[in-house]
Amino acid sequence: MKFLKIFLSCLLSFIFLFPVNISAVNVASECDISDIEIPIDATVTDVAIGTRLEIKAKSAILMEVNTGKILYEHNVDEQLPPASITKIMSLLLIMEAIDEKKISTEDVITASEHACSMGGSQIWLEPGEAMTVDDLLKAAVIASANDATVALGEHIAGSEEGFVAMMNARANELGMSSTNFVNATGLDAEGHVSTAHDIAIMSAVLIKHDLIKNYSTVWMDSLREGKSELVNTNKLVRFYEGTTGLKTGTTSNAGYCLSATAERNGLELVAVVMAGDTSGERFNSAKKLLDYGFSNYEYVSIKPKVDKTNINISNGVQKNLKIATTDSFGSLLKKGTSSAVTQQINLKENITAPIKKNDVVGTIDFFLDEQQIGQVDIIADESVNKISFLTAFLWILDGLLA
Repeated sequence: MKFLKIFLSCLLSFIFLFPVNISAVNVASECDISDIEIPIDATVTDVAIGTRLEIKAKSAILMEVNTGKILYEHNVDEQLPPASITKIMSLLLIMEAIDEKKISTEDVITASEHACSMGGSQIWLEPGEAMTVDDLLKAAVIASANDATVALGEHIAGSEEGFVAMMNARANELGMSSTNFVNATGLDAEGHVSTAHDIAIMSAVLIKHDLIKNYSTVWMDSLREGKSELVNTNKLVRFYEGTTGLKTGTTSNAGYCLSATAERNGLELVAVVMAGDTSGERFNSAKKLLDYGFSNYEYVSIKPKVDKTNINISNGVQKNLKIATTDSFGSLLKKGTSSAVTQQINLKENITAPIKKNDVVGTIDFFLDEQQIGQVDIIADESVNKISFLTAFLWILDGLLA
């Protein structure tokens, strides 16, 4: 019953704000939750690397979060309207502002007339209505509320325009060269474009902020003391094991879009689908991509091995130096290949004092099938001073008298 109420509310707002020919198919917001209770296809996609997946969308990509390695791709560089997956960048800036203590989740924001005028997916903020950053984040992440997103952006930058400038600057820093934001919400606008690859990049950065998962993994919540119900527009949160987020997007020009993140056994993936045929297909396509990744890859923690705990040095007050390495080395590998990983120790020649603790004195290189897959440093585990003339003289004298 509660889902019906939400759907009817969205439908009425849609009709009021976006009058259309009733015979036409015109998706104007993310209020299409008519299929919210319908599970996604439960069939596990378990196919070999290199198999082409049936993805019913213009563009799709699967990326590993830690390394940024692309595991599957289809037309990933075509510029397309991103709809509300635009909010991934908005949310990234909000998370960074919280991390930098520029804002707090307890801050109270008063909604401006501009924020309340967004239309599309919204929580019906009234001008002058006050909400905490925490509640506005719930609305933006779970229900994709445009009014909440703009209110948050205005709180950080003073205006939506200023916030959009920050979004584009951050996109440039991340190397998202095919992206241009015109607004903070993803509502259709001329020149507002991105690509599946760019969206995967910003998704991978955002999902590393643990705070976002407090919102993106929630299936249902409420605002205004329970008077406003929120249902996550991302069905994977309810129906796919390991889902950590992240964001849906739907407009007339963009079609059905999704950036989905999931983690299993330390392997964290992001699957992006743009311009999907239907709401159901975007979820099923993302599931296929995630299944493909989890079936074929693993993220392995490999502990470096050194056959020595100390090495010889020159011109020091002691002849040996204690060494250490980082605890482990993480690598994305094809399943079943971790036992074939080898390592090669490379120490610097003629290591001479003075040496400071944590100085790099060598490396350990990791290989799989003769291809280097990573490297960790060998470091000094202590400081060693350079020998003085007096110390050297005393050593010689001690040797003569022995």
